[in-house]
Amino acid sequence: MALSREAIMEVLRAVQDPELHRSIVDLDMVKDLRIDGNDVTVVINLTVPGCPLKAHFQRDVAQRLREAFPEIGRVNVEFGAMTDQERAAVAAKVRGGSPGAAAATPATAELAARYRIIGVASGKGGVGKSTTTVNLAVALRQLGYKVGIIDADIYGFSIPRMMGNMSRPVVLDEQTIVPVESHGVKFISAGSLVDEGTPIIWRGPMLGKMIEQFLTHVLWGDLDYLLLDLPPGTGDVPLSVAQMLPKTDIIIVTTPQAAASQVASRVGAMAQKTNQRVIGVIENMAYFICDNCQKEHHIFGKGGAEALAKSLGTEVIARIPLEGEVRLGGDVGDPVVIDRPDSPAAQAFLAAARRVAEVAPPPVWSDELRVL
Repeated sequence: MALSREAIMEVLRAVQDPELHRSIVDLDMVKDLRIDGNDVTVVINLTVPGCPLKAHFQRDVAQRLREAFPEIGRVNVEFGAMTDQERAAVAAKVRGGSPGAAAATPATAELAARYRIIGVASGKGGVGKSTTTVNLAVALRQLGYKVGIIDADIYGFSIPRMMGNMSRPVVLDEQTIVPVESHGVKFISAGSLVDEGTPIIWRGPMLGKMIEQFLTHVLWGDLDYLLLDLPPGTGDVPLSVAQMLPKTDIIIVTTPQAAASQVASRVGAMAQKTNQRVIGVIENMAYFICDNCQKEHHIFGKGGAEALAKSLGTEVIARIPLEGEVRLGGDVGDPVVIDRPDSPAAQAFLAAARRVAEVAPPPVWSDELRVL
């Protein structure tokens, strides 16, 4: 293949923006191309200044050009930044519209036709709901599904740290947000928008509005599962989700003791009253396996999850043992299903993911639904 502008652009068409999953040529990110003998300089306009993906583009561009053109000399990759108008044009392309047109955001009630939406709920805090959400999402990804997480616990956000990615999302325009990604799972959180130590001080209506924006303004793509890490209890956010997303599936996380499971029963009762389906109970910290005797020790009691599931007409889909590695993985952003895949906890999360896929399979997409 001769070294020409047209040939180079055709090769660059295979280079994708890893956040937008589109060709940099199709997105008009290649702003200049210079050929000096056998040396080539490619100028790429990034969506935002200081984008952390520079190294990715440098490697991918150089590798593909050297593979296509053995005679090529130096490959220089330079970077600029898009203007607001250029970002708006990119947003229109990824939405499938035209610049200046209204964003093609679906109504929240229509999202269940696109994704299997599962709320992960609990009656009280401290039972490991967010830990369960993260590990269940990553386990579903390991099973081959495309998964996203909405951190709906606006006040107590924790998903960015647990996923090991504190980056800010790329905002292409007022109605187009690119989710953050880690371990193959896309996610969005209030913690992706503010510093970790910054409190969110809002009244109830603002919380519902943010959840709605997370649902409709984020470029989720062709997900199979969208998990919602709900705040504990039966407050504003769970109620808003029930109203915005009728017939959402719910998984309830509890610990074994009766005090936790009885509080969690209120969440299950709320779900049933709002036409949501409780597809299962996950019992976290169910038991501890002693290193010396290898026996199960029920530190927090036994039977709470079974009683809860029976009262709600559902099943216990997993019993997660108490392991230090689970806590450590959440602190450092390495979920136990990745960091310690052979551990009892990781295997329990994987079994839970398999059961979820059985009782709540992802919807079948039509071509019309693939526009998002």
